[in-house]
Amino acid sequence: MSITGPGSITAANVAAQNNMFTQLDKLSTELGTGEASQTYSGLGSQADLAVLLGAQLAALNGYSATTTSVNTTLQLAQSALTQLGDVSQSVKQSIAQQGAFSLNANGQTSTQQTAAADLDQILSALNTQAGNNYMFSGAAVNQPSVASADDILNGTGTQAGLTQIISARLQADEGVGNMGRLSVAVGGVGSRTVTLSADGSPFGFQLASVNSNLTGAAVSGPSGSPPSISVNLGSNPNPGDTVAFNLTLPDGSSQTITLTATSASPPGANQFTIGATAAATATNLQGALTTALSSLAQTALPAASAMAAADNFFNSDPPQVVNALPANYATAMSLTNGTPANTVFWYTGENGATPARQTATAQVAPSMTIDYGMRANEQAITRLVANVAVLAATTYSPSDPNAQTNYQTLCSNVTANLTDQSGTQSISDIEADVANAQTVVSNATTSNTQTQNTLQNLVQGIEGVNQNQIGEEILTLQNSLSASMSVTARLAQLSLASFLGPVTG
Repeated sequence: MSITGPGSITAANVAAQNNMFTQLDKLSTELGTGEASQTYSGLGSQADLAVLLGAQLAALNGYSATTTSVNTTLQLAQSALTQLGDVSQSVKQSIAQQGAFSLNANGQTSTQQTAAADLDQILSALNTQAGNNYMFSGAAVNQPSVASADDILNGTGTQAGLTQIISARLQADEGVGNMGRLSVAVGGVGSRTVTLSADGSPFGFQLASVNSNLTGAAVSGPSGSPPSISVNLGSNPNPGDTVAFNLTLPDGSSQTITLTATSASPPGANQFTIGATAAATATNLQGALTTALSSLAQTALPAASAMAAADNFFNSDPPQVVNALPANYATAMSLTNGTPANTVFWYTGENGATPARQTATAQVAPSMTIDYGMRANEQAITRLVANVAVLAATTYSPSDPNAQTNYQTLCSNVTANLTDQSGTQSISDIEADVANAQTVVSNATTSNTQTQNTLQNLVQGIEGVNQNQIGEEILTLQNSLSASMSVTARLAQLSLASFLGPVTG
């Protein structure tokens, strides 16, 4: 028979205790981290699945960061667009509610002064940044979207601004004698033919058509190069007979000069006296048409010219400028491309062929991408900038008897242009695009959050532990360890004498 001594039992107990210490360390780590293993290798057969789920969660975290950034940009864009819409309404209200026509020392009304401040507000909104990115610069997010209001209106030392462009365009449109580059003539002594001729340039009035019910008259044109309209009086017209000359103005609008035959002498406004002969009547018609043209050139033409200049400056890339202003207003005058050396470029962002929205894209979910780029030179924004700018740039002379009429015509044009038209982009259209993008981002955020929660639960099932259960296991293990250590301690104190008892004798 073999007898196992206390030493052997104590060694076995110590080994068991070491094992329990190891288990206790492992359970304590799991309780502290909430993870079943600190390495994928410790997950066994589910390690590959854990890696895959982790990658999907990392991608979703990236999408969440993107949606947060994009949503901030969209909120700023919506705020800027709302500001633009408010300014547009404010300008129209200011025009509608203005009082008597009164000019300050700079030749402008209070409404025009307000328009200059409005323009500065518009341009500031268009230069809004989201972080370090200019939102209205298209793909060139690192550069400002628009030039300053002062540069746009007044130019720089070497670059022409809108004020200079308007002035040069008006001189080109007026022509010699301020007749809108048209001339009226009778064919010679005794001639019965009145001719209205253009000079062939792209400036001033352009001949559109002629309509007549003058008795015995033959009208023709516009035809020829340069074009002309002729009215041949075969006989004297009757009182009340009319002839109407239809003209196109520089901004594309139309005006009609209608002249009425009368037996009165002198004739009234827009009338011509029937003379003793058809030739005498032709001379009277020439005089009436010349007077009417001169009046139209001094009233309707300046506003139309200013609007055309603004269109050349804001809606063309590069801006279009009058190539020269020779003393004789030669017919060779034309519009030419402005350059950065001689003309302010109001829009300073990217201007490629890619649609504005597509200049900024973001993937906000595994299968969801949005386009949210913008340019300050989009149609609706350009129209707002151009019309507020032209109101702020024009000036009038207190000594000009036609100043008030010119100003009122310009205000009417600006109001009409700032009113949304069917088939043309409006600020609200851009706002709707931004709102749609915001909806997509919101839906993506909700979808991403739901997916993240699902994946996290799956990962927790693989990598996580039940901390309540771990706590119970630790408590049980601690109790066992305590008991084992107590037993070991007692066994370590045993000896042969302890088993044999005290010796007597």
